[in-house]
Amino acid sequence: MKKSLILMILVAGSYGLFGQAAYRDANQNGRMDVYEDPSAPMPERINDLLSRLTIEQKASLVVGIGMRIPGMFDLDIKEKVPGAAGNTYAIDPLGIESVVLSDGPAGLRILPVRDSTSSQRYYCTAFPIETMLSSTWNTDLVQEVGKAFGEEMKDYGVDVLLAPAMNIHRNPLNGRNFEYYSEDPVLSGKMAAAMVNGVQSQGVGTSVKHFVANNQETNRMTINTILSQRALREIYLRGFEIAVREAQPWTVMSSYNKINGVYASQNPELLQTILRDEWGFQGLVMTDWFGGNDPVAQMKASNDLLMPGRPQQRDAILKAIQEGELSEGVLDANVKRILYLILRSPSFRVDPHSDHPDLSTHAEITRRAGGEGVVLLKNSQVLPLPDDQNKIAAFGIGSYDFVAGGTGSGDVNEAYTVSLVEGMKQAGKPVVASLQGMYEYYIDAEKAKQPKKKFFFEMLPPLPEMPLDAGIAKRMARSTDLALITIGRNSGEGQDRQTDGDFYLTAAELDMIKQVSEAFHQTDKKVVVVLNIGNVIETASWRDQVDGIVLAWQGGQEGGNVVADVLLGKVNPSGKLPTTFPLRYDDVPSAANFPGTELPGDGQTVIGGILGGKPSEVVYEDGIYVGYRYYETFHQSVAYPFGFGLSYTSFEFSQLELSSPKWNDSMTVSVTVTNTGNLPGKEVVQCYLSAPGKSMDKPAKELKGFAKTSLLKPGQQEIIQIKLNARDLTSFDASQSAWVAESGKYEVKVGNSSDAIALSRTFVVDKELKVEAVHDVLAPDRKIHAIKAPK
Repeated sequence: MKKSLILMILVAGSYGLFGQAAYRDANQNGRMDVYEDPSAPMPERINDLLSRLTIEQKASLVVGIGMRIPGMFDLDIKEKVPGAAGNTYAIDPLGIESVVLSDGPAGLRILPVRDSTSSQRYYCTAFPIETMLSSTWNTDLVQEVGKAFGEEMKDYGVDVLLAPAMNIHRNPLNGRNFEYYSEDPVLSGKMAAAMVNGVQSQGVGTSVKHFVANNQETNRMTINTILSQRALREIYLRGFEIAVREAQPWTVMSSYNKINGVYASQNPELLQTILRDEWGFQGLVMTDWFGGNDPVAQMKASNDLLMPGRPQQRDAILKAIQEGELSEGVLDANVKRILYLILRSPSFRVDPHSDHPDLSTHAEITRRAGGEGVVLLKNSQVLPLPDDQNKIAAFGIGSYDFVAGGTGSGDVNEAYTVSLVEGMKQAGKPVVASLQGMYEYYIDAEKAKQPKKKFFFEMLPPLPEMPLDAGIAKRMARSTDLALITIGRNSGEGQDRQTDGDFYLTAAELDMIKQVSEAFHQTDKKVVVVLNIGNVIETASWRDQVDGIVLAWQGGQEGGNVVADVLLGKVNPSGKLPTTFPLRYDDVPSAANFPGTELPGDGQTVIGGILGGKPSEVVYEDGIYVGYRYYETFHQSVAYPFGFGLSYTSFEFSQLELSSPKWNDSMTVSVTVTNTGNLPGKEVVQCYLSAPGKSMDKPAKELKGFAKTSLLKPGQQEIIQIKLNARDLTSFDASQSAWVAESGKYEVKVGNSSDAIALSRTFVVDKELKVEAVHDVLAPDRKIHAIKAPK
């Protein structure tokens, strides 16, 4: 252990005592070297800097300096920003500072306390989780959130945000779905592009992740994901492609898993052929932390940066160079992309940072974004709450112990979290104090029984719901005006969710809903359920017992204020589901093969066993039929469909027009949206396309574009235009290795959810279009019996 520690320190080097500016001042020639000159072309700067590096320095640059995990992996590494996830190697003689990389998808994850003797705190904003941001269906708003992210990064000296995460919601039990946007690649890609553009507008970078088909946590470092080329291209790669083409993130993070037999970080077909050659990605690729098992193969695959970095990786790369297994030219290509990142980073520019971000302004953005991401699932004449309902009984431990966001690298050290009862109190609607006291006493007692976390992303067991005495519900029903019930859920990195007691409610939760609903309905009073959850749960078995259901997701630090705003009508809900709520778990098309099958062989462990897994594989037999593509095509009823969400007002779609009855390179879809209700509100226009499906298996419909209206007053109209391009018509034909659009009649369908199509129009494609030919890569080594649409 001591030898390993010494090696790690040697590899890490120091962070540089003076940086770029001081190096320039100290230059004996009194002039600026080419690589330091910001006015010089970037290729010249990179080549100049590359020429000054030794082979040892090059090998060090492609390996991070290591990582500290307090209590588990206590390496003596100097962190520029304590709590950041990683750092690149610094080269002091050239004034090259290390670049700081920080989690995560819902806000920066850095340590809030750096000196126990100081009162200074380094809090970050906990923004709404990505699933909630995508529920806004508002790319302008998400870009504004990204801008706030970027500002906070600059203020804390962080160069690259390890986000957005954008894996597909293939299965509701994935423990990290809260970090991801949607079950649909177009919605996911557009949201990610907006986030990337917002963050990078501030001169800092992003790392879209986890590339690709990382759709579970069970055995995530060892799983072999086996899927067809078509499913890979259409569902799992498509969102990343949109983000890369529309936003050019500074970096991409390769995933842990294998794809059709090869680790993602060691797969040149994925990282070079598709990402760089086909999509034109210009940045660097980094591994997920401790990902892959062969640093030389990673270099050859153009996985440029190995994170968090281990001395053995550097040694293996140097040895491979010396023995001719790895050419210096390949290493140079990797180093050049790292130098490109370094030269445009705030660390190289030696930008000053305040350590005092504008947290109050960012909290306002969080509250506004959360308000647009709340999804109203049910409303039987109960919401918004009338002014005369002042006595509110809040049931469920979640009402008092609100979940701001998930655990692990998606967690944030925020200054506060507003609970539902705090939000109601601040809005002038305090809940009944006697019931609050009972719950808070119970919560404190249950938390005292919990063990302490061993490491930052350990998931502690959830608190059991407080058993509810029937007499309490009846007393509250007699003495109050309304019941609020909060159902809370949390999940995170390293483990997937369970069906019993997680996807399905616990017996105590079901009993609480039953008792409260019966007691309050006997006195002609209403019951509203608030879902403070990060992922899909079952609702069909209990939803008819209550009058309203508000899907509050995990709204960040302002979560309780967000819900209060919606409950009281200060915000008219306009959120739409980015993922389907099935009736039962068994209805999910991937349920039969999630999370896969464990295989014979020894498992893999990393850093004390907190990472790793057993050899395993998962076959994506659901193919392209993920989420609504399956439910709509196979006529499977759901609890709440993709794109669904109610409002306190009503809208009408009219005057759907296509720019042409025949396809000609592109097409503009135009529709008029009118607020026909009594309150101002926003509506989401969702544009789906149904293709002929003559020679290719096709879903019933696929989302191709969307737009959110401005805040429309009663009677106000807005014309929404959505442009379709040739690629939107296509499916991936593996036999031709091309994106192909069949000839025939296509139908444009416009509505406000996948199963609520208001208007449709048809157009004709005269002849088959081969829109884009690509490389025949990433083929599975076996035949996959994927489901197909019924004839």
